[in-house]
Amino acid sequence: MTSTSKLRLGPLPKYESVKVTFSCPVGLKNDLEKYADLHAQTYGEGVDAVALIPHMLDAFISRDRLFKRATAGPGLTARPAMVPTPPSSTAGLHNTV
Repeated sequence: MTSTSKLRLGPLPKYESVKVTFSCPVGLKNDLEKYADLHAQTYGEGVDAVALIPHMLDAFISRDRLFKRATAGPGLTARPAMVPTPPSSTAGLHNTV
């Protein structure tokens, strides 16, 4: 199933990360794995479903207008979107699902 259209979540950049553990429903985990498979087909690079989670959350939060307004007030600052680290970085994802 190869398509010329791109997925909403583009190629994954490298970035500094911290470990976060969370639980999710089995159906969501299955959908993450399906998305990872489709992402790999679309961009030609295999990706673990766990690696998608921070990028999906970042995309969700960065598009939330109310969150942006609420965190842009006096004394509050919105955090910058995930900024890729230089290619020489050895930082990786250490999340577990």
